[in-house]
Amino acid sequence: MIIIMKPGASEEAVQKVSDLIRSRGLQAHLSKGAEVTIVGVVGDKTRLQGSNIEISEGVDKIVNVTESYKLVNKKFHPEDSVITAGTASIGPGTLTVMAGPCAIESHDQLLQCAYAVKKAGATFLRGGAYKPRTSPYSFQGLEEEGLKYMKEAREATGLNVICEVTSLRALETAVKYVDMIQIGARNMQNFELLKEAGRSGVPVMLKRGLAATIDEWLNAAEYIISEGNPNIVLCERGIRTYETATRNTLDISAVPVIRAKSHLPLIVDPSHATGVRAYIEPLSKAAIAAGADGLMIEVHPCPACALSDGPQSLTFEQFDDLMAHIRPYAELAGRS
Repeated sequence: MIIIMKPGASEEAVQKVSDLIRSRGLQAHLSKGAEVTIVGVVGDKTRLQGSNIEISEGVDKIVNVTESYKLVNKKFHPEDSVITAGTASIGPGTLTVMAGPCAIESHDQLLQCAYAVKKAGATFLRGGAYKPRTSPYSFQGLEEEGLKYMKEAREATGLNVICEVTSLRALETAVKYVDMIQIGARNMQNFELLKEAGRSGVPVMLKRGLAATIDEWLNAAEYIISEGNPNIVLCERGIRTYETATRNTLDISAVPVIRAKSHLPLIVDPSHATGVRAYIEPLSKAAIAAGADGLMIEVHPCPACALSDGPQSLTFEQFDDLMAHIRPYAELAGRS
């Protein structure tokens, strides 16, 4: 349920409505726009029966929210959110580019990538210190050693850094080193990890699960925000379909759908979506045109030698070209 206050409703009127909601054992979440304030009610709305809240001073109307996710819902928060992570602002008017290797393999490899993606215009260095792999025999990541390299790369270049976490132990370690944590597709419905990410207060990028619907994805984000952490960025990275020409199928339609359903920023990962470096540039352009707030691109100094996802990684030169080619699309979309 949301309570829409009249334009120009006083702070006192809003406070009285909020107090009434809380007096019934419910949560009240305020979303203040330029003219209208919306009070979101979270909990069993039957507790408001007999309260006559609809005739309270300053109340315009009450709208029931049928979706199970509330706090990430655009009905609760009509204005698009801007999420701050490190020195970056992710949301309307910007195009955030996160770039770097799938897996952190060594100190030199990560520092080379950091300098290269910074020079090309990226705002985040991405790199995997914890690698959830399909095979237990594949490279699993350098863990805390890799995180130390990320911190050093941030200090050397000024880039913000983001790394995936796969467990509570990884989360507790990563927050000491990074500006943003990533919850990957395989952990999108690891509900205990989502709760801990919410309690951490650290900005979170939540990737869509391999076969998750958009509503399941938004409910996963609800777990994080319900624990008190509103700093969430969604990431569309392709879903599993019957098509085999690409690694996954990039659901470009998810961009406008999320725009209609949620206030959270959304970035697109064409690297994991396709698994083929030749398709990354056209899908990056499509993502920007559809309204994405950013891109996540895999970059490696020598993709042929990469310990993870070499076929979808760009060389430094290819990443330079990509950034130059998408710049006009970003400008047309009103993003900097």
